[in-house]
Amino acid sequence: MSLAPIPTKQYIEQRDKGYWIEETRISLDSVVYSFLNGESPESIARNFPLLSLEQVYGAITFYLANRELVDAYLEEGEAEFRRLQESCREKSPLLYQKLKVAQTQ
Repeated sequence: MSLAPIPTKQYIEQRDKGYWIEETRISLDSVVYSFLNGESPESIARNFPLLSLEQVYGAITFYLANRELVDAYLEEGEAEFRRLQESCREKSPLLYQKLKVAQTQ
């Protein structure tokens, strides 16, 4: 008896300069940040009902196997967010101030 080859499954795909759960519009970022905030895979799956528990575990496994790459990608995204935030602050200081006040209420 010969063994059949075991197909491998991809859970993450790279598109539009980002990482996404395969065949979804849910970013890897969303799952990784939830995981890093201490949420269990089951909780993450409940929070993202379009994802199966298998997909959540696949995303977490991808992150753990590629931690340096994904951490650098996340840091780059955070830096871009800070740049955009600063740009908005400079372009519309009054609007930004109103938003900050509303945020504290």
